[in-house]
This record gives sequence, C-alpha cells and structure tokens, in this order.
Amino acid sequence: QVQLVESGGALVQPGGSLRLTCAASGFTLENYVIGWFRQAPGQEREGVSYISGSGKRTVYADSVQGRFTIYRNNAENTVSLQMNSLKPEDPDVYYCAAGVDAKYGTAWRIPFEYLDWGQGTQVAVAS
Repeated sequence: QVQLVESGGALVQPGGSLRLTCAASGFTLENYVIGWFRQAPGQEREGVSYISGSGKRTVYADSVQGRFTIYRNNAENTVSLQMNSLKPEDPDVYYCAAGVDAKYGTAWRIPFEYLDWGQGTQVAVAS
C-alpha cells in the first residue's frame, strides 16, 4: 500500500521553528519529486516548496524563501521541511505530495502535478 504520512506539526510562538517530515511506505521517495503545500480553511492549496528526485533542485515560495529548507533523507525514506522564523501568517495544514515527473518553471506549484498526498499536519503560530 502506497502511503505518505506527514508529522511534526505543532503550536509554536512567532519566531519559532518546526521540522515537518513526510514519510513514505510502500514506495521509495527517492524515485519521486516531492512538493510541500499548505492550505488554510476556505483557501486554495498553496505550493510552499519542492525538491527534485536527486535533491539537486529545490524551490521555495517567495513567502518562505530564506526561512524554510527542504531536504531528503534517503536512508530513512523521508523528505523534511525545516521551518524557521515562523510568522503568524504561516499557520495552515501542511501536506506533502509525491510526483513522478520533474517539475519545471512554476509547475511545482500545481497540485494536479502530484499523484499521492498525505493527510496533512497542522501548524499553528501564536504567542
């Protein structure tokens, strides 16, 4: 059974840090491109970050550039999103998604480009 599971969501103070992890079962994440998305209630799903299969290409939304880092741990079959300097506008449900083909340009932001999704993990930022 192919499954993606996100973990690491929590309540943190502004300026705090969290590390979200996307773990795969039933397939090898190294063979897939991975996107992290977030979605607030009533809003469209927003692309946050992307990593290529090799890990050589990483992309970030402007809103998180310089604060978030995406990386792979192939030994653990995971992709993580390190989030630093969290802001009040960062809270959402965060999802990871796996796709087969490399994404070029801004295609990484398009949810339909991905085949498998996790169930999401909640991030909250409050004093």
